[in-house]
Amino acid sequence: MLKVAIRPQWEMRFPDGRELMPRLIDLLIAVDECHQLAAACTRVALSYRYAWGLLKDAEAAFGAPLLASVRGRGARLSPLGEKLVWAERRVAARLTPILDSLASELEVEVERALSETRPILRVQATHGFAVETMRRFLVEQEVPLDLKYRSSGEGLSALHGGGCDLAGLHFAEGKLQPRVIARYTALLDRQRHHVIHLATRRQGLIVAPDNPKNIAHLRDLSRPGIRFINREPESGTRFLLDLMLHDEGLRGESILGYDDIEFTHAAVGAFVASGMADAGLGLETAARRFGLGYVPLLNERYFFLCDEDMLDSPRVRRVIELMSSDLFRTTVGSIPGYDASRSGKVETLVAAFPAAR
Repeated sequence: MLKVAIRPQWEMRFPDGRELMPRLIDLLIAVDECHQLAAACTRVALSYRYAWGLLKDAEAAFGAPLLASVRGRGARLSPLGEKLVWAERRVAARLTPILDSLASELEVEVERALSETRPILRVQATHGFAVETMRRFLVEQEVPLDLKYRSSGEGLSALHGGGCDLAGLHFAEGKLQPRVIARYTALLDRQRHHVIHLATRRQGLIVAPDNPKNIAHLRDLSRPGIRFINREPESGTRFLLDLMLHDEGLRGESILGYDDIEFTHAAVGAFVASGMADAGLGLETAARRFGLGYVPLLNERYFFLCDEDMLDSPRVRRVIELMSSDLFRTTVGSIPGYDASRSGKVETLVAAFPAAR
């Protein structure tokens, strides 16, 4: 199966029509990660002389420095350089899941044009780091895959209407679980739906490094001056936040930034890391990816729902075998905040979640 890759790329133009120099953002990201201009040049395959000229031309165009200091071989970004780097990271964090989903759709269209006989695994799931890993494993094994990133409700509706083979959802563990399940009761079939476990993962507050605002509880979000970044209203994480706020006797209106949203855990992490917010609710993985602090709040189980009749189909059996493999469990288990010890285990809906009775 042919592989399609779509990557986000943005352009910046000055008032006189000049474009931001090609490769500049790549160079700045490399400087931020390597802390050495020479090492950054090696990473992005630019000569030191060319890179130095690129930086100087850009600084002249901006009228501001991009590097705060260059001492010996060390280098760090200026505030402007940091803003450009975090703009790139926010673009990637927000758009990559959407583009991956589109790439999967294009792969399927090409596959169907080349062959009408090969079965395609159709998956609709909320975005997550374990799902990203599963997609990578399936692509590497050349399993035809139609993966669409959708909300839990949209995925369940597709499964109910025969529009997908697997629907990815996440239910909180503990006292919130019955209310999370109740949200989807109308779409859950207790007789036909089976659960294929993927992972248990941690949800919590993503905060700045070393947590300078001392944010330790949800109630701290309502303190004056604490800026929050939320998820979109349809997301399961947003619903989880609202349940926890209700239990704390808090209202969204009391939180600065409650109406400001991002669309993925990684985008929330990038938003906090850029300094535009002090906290956001998300997965530990996003916090660790950007070198941020983290305040765990609860665990939730990510899984796929599948109709009983599809469990023995070759395409579903293949993904279950993959998820049950030691390599897959080890790989997902190495993601910060994830436990994949039950990955690939199949249970009835009620056996997996007694609160669904």
